[in-house]
Amino acid sequence: MSTPWIPKRTLAEVEALLCAPGQSPGDILVLETRVIDGRVQRVYKNQWPSTRIFWLGTSQIYADRTYLVFENQRYTYKETFIRSLKAAAVFKDVFGVTKGDRIAICSRNYPEYIVAFWACQLLGAVPVLANAWLPNGPLLHCLNLTQCKLIMLDSERADRLEPELQKLAGGPKVVVLESHEGKGQWKGMQPWQHVLESYNGDPRKVIQDDPKVAPEDDCVIFFTSGTTGLPKGVLSTQRQFLTNPINTIVAKRRALLRRGEDIPAPTPQDPQQGVLIAVPLFHVTGLSSQLMSSTLAGAKVALTRKWNPKEAAQLIRREKLTTTGGVPSMSVDLIESELKGYTGLEMMSHGGAAAAAVLTSRARAVFPNTMLAQGYGMTECNSLAASIAGEDYETHPTSTGLPAPVNDFLIVKDGKIMPRGELGEIWIRGPNVMKGYWRDQAATDKVVTKDGWLMSGDIGLLDEHGFLYIRDRIKDIIIRGGENIDSTTVENALFMDGVMEVAAVAVPDEKLGELVAAVVSVQADHRAKVTEKALMALARSRLPKFAVPVLIIFQELLPHNAAGKIIKGHLRTVARLEWEKRGRQPVVAKL
Repeated sequence: MSTPWIPKRTLAEVEALLCAPGQSPGDILVLETRVIDGRVQRVYKNQWPSTRIFWLGTSQIYADRTYLVFENQRYTYKETFIRSLKAAAVFKDVFGVTKGDRIAICSRNYPEYIVAFWACQLLGAVPVLANAWLPNGPLLHCLNLTQCKLIMLDSERADRLEPELQKLAGGPKVVVLESHEGKGQWKGMQPWQHVLESYNGDPRKVIQDDPKVAPEDDCVIFFTSGTTGLPKGVLSTQRQFLTNPINTIVAKRRALLRRGEDIPAPTPQDPQQGVLIAVPLFHVTGLSSQLMSSTLAGAKVALTRKWNPKEAAQLIRREKLTTTGGVPSMSVDLIESELKGYTGLEMMSHGGAAAAAVLTSRARAVFPNTMLAQGYGMTECNSLAASIAGEDYETHPTSTGLPAPVNDFLIVKDGKIMPRGELGEIWIRGPNVMKGYWRDQAATDKVVTKDGWLMSGDIGLLDEHGFLYIRDRIKDIIIRGGENIDSTTVENALFMDGVMEVAAVAVPDEKLGELVAAVVSVQADHRAKVTEKALMALARSRLPKFAVPVLIIFQELLPHNAAGKIIKGHLRTVARLEWEKRGRQPVVAKL
């Protein structure tokens, strides 16, 4: 039997040290109180005033380090900065972009995506990070909603949108990134490389002409997933966006302090970290958390064209990467991949979707020296608002962590604040909460209170120590005869060797209203062992009778949206149809 972990410092001691002057390089975690938009907020005192300043500084500090790696392309921080400077000059001189103008980027994770993002920030322009996986209708909605002066597409999106250019309101200019990968020419669009090559101006003027970007100026627009309607544009200020890379470094530092260690002071001479970014950059996890925190640390960023566990494992080994991040299913894929035995992995983190309780033990068995971490947040709070790492995560495997130093949480039910240990809707407050939905004040008012609390739509609780636990989305709660059943409890109960993912959904019942069903994906070499009978027996041993599924369906892969979240709406339909097909009788299902 293993010895229980005893932290060397209490949570209170850690919080006191974490944000104390002299404890973090540049005192980046030191707090102060400010009045912003009429609200008193805790903020990071020494946070950069703008993303422009952030990029000017980091690109100079780490100039000679490798920054971007993509297939056969490699760029240093200095080379990327020079490219971003020229791109900004082209935006300004060729397309007339000025501070506050919007530029849409709709592409796979190419280096030029990142170059374009930094170019926008150098001008104080607002990058609009559209979901490249959207069908044409919702994608055109996003582009028309934001009225961009310039739209940047990769060749795949160019092929799709070429026949629909007339539907773009306002006549924006359109350029194509990585045009050599496609047919090379598109009606009404210019290859970006040709525009760059024909530019003869002086990019240095971008540095000289300071747009004077302030912390409360607009910074970036992401989009909601659009699973319950058309996507909404999430607008954030410079301060709101830049809070996240600081929030991102908190979990590891807390973990070190809990061990009794000191927070190391990094220098440009330290060995370079390497980070795999396989999450789309149009998602806050990919850009706000992974890219920004990697850039802050002067890390090497390795990009992938699409998620492929085998290729990702090979890339990690080849580039000697030290950190991986993504949704939980990506971590599971790496645990099951040929990466087993790789000793260079220092940190494996995940977020963006609920993680199974067994994930920490599975990861620890394969990567015994790797620090494991998880975070919780949403697009509307620029990614992270709570996080957990190290032994705290391993001893609280179903928790998403403690609030970031600048964030507060409430648990609210029926308009009342719930005590510790009680379930309710999670409300979040802090300087990372969005400015609002783009040109949709009514929608903003539905989720952000007048005093700045963001209503997450997630059901959860805070335990006696302040650890946050997510139980479900409000819309995913299963109500059986008046009994509320959170899907994550059911899902965690169905994990055994070979189970990759589980989604618990409701099926209709005339008497009780709803019953529990589960859709499960299983590794190919475990399918003979992981049967419905075996999972039912497991569920009965772990769950109260009312929460045991009445049917279990097997699918090779569960559907995910671009954010990595399981699309339960589709699975509800699958389960309902199978339930009706069985005559509403719990018999073995095989799909």
